[in-house]
Amino acid sequence: MENTGREYTKNDLKAQLREMGLRGDETILIHSSMKAIGSVEGGAETVLDALMEFFSEGLLLLPTHTWKTVHEAQPVFDVKREAACVGILPNLFMRRDGVIRSAHPTHSMAGCGRNAEAYLDGEEYCNTPCTPGGCYDRLRSVEGKILLIGVGHERNTYIHSVEEVLNVPNRLSAKPMKLQIIMADGTKRQVYMRKHYNPIQPHISEDFVKLTQAFLDCGAALNFLFGSAECILCDARKLFEVTRYVLAPDPECLVTGKEIDRDRWSC
Repeated sequence: MENTGREYTKNDLKAQLREMGLRGDETILIHSSMKAIGSVEGGAETVLDALMEFFSEGLLLLPTHTWKTVHEAQPVFDVKREAACVGILPNLFMRRDGVIRSAHPTHSMAGCGRNAEAYLDGEEYCNTPCTPGGCYDRLRSVEGKILLIGVGHERNTYIHSVEEVLNVPNRLSAKPMKLQIIMADGTKRQVYMRKHYNPIQPHISEDFVKLTQAFLDCGAALNFLFGSAECILCDARKLFEVTRYVLAPDPECLVTGKEIDRDRWSC
């Protein structure tokens, strides 16, 4: 969205969250573009203050992925020190007091609030980016929300999780990477991790936008504003159901088809 020139305050941002129908006690995963939010009094730190204060009774989650920097050539992931490759807000968030970061070597997540430690525990045992039963997949079982701030479904990692649960073919590398995790307590753990891979689409998530209209039509997603950023507020369980329904006749259609015909869903 075009920048309005307005400078937003923390209270403005919290009011916009309330306008989305959010209460503050949700489990919510936020993907974000600070640039899209626009001018905020106090900058990125104020944005985090607004989010952490608003969701103080819930569980606030931000991705802290490291897939760009942790791979075969650089196989060590340090939970406490490795920077995230997904923007300024995740990097600032994971350094804050009370925030816990999971130990997944390529698709870690940071969180604070209700049961954060338990929710993020055990990710070092995953062997795929969004392993079924892991912290992405669990969003649907806890009635979780996903808020895309200034980004579209091409940044919605949860859809990778849906594809893994549905066992969509040609989404993961055949051969795993051998990686090392340096845990928060300094201990080291060797793991084997497969990565996202498709022979015809090097960036699988770019095709997730083909589901945008299906999610809107079926009530799995709604459009709002946060600052100046166009946002999509999603219901994780409904996203799963719509995606499963659309993919059922042709599980690889997101990558192999130019678009998804509206006849493929009826909501």
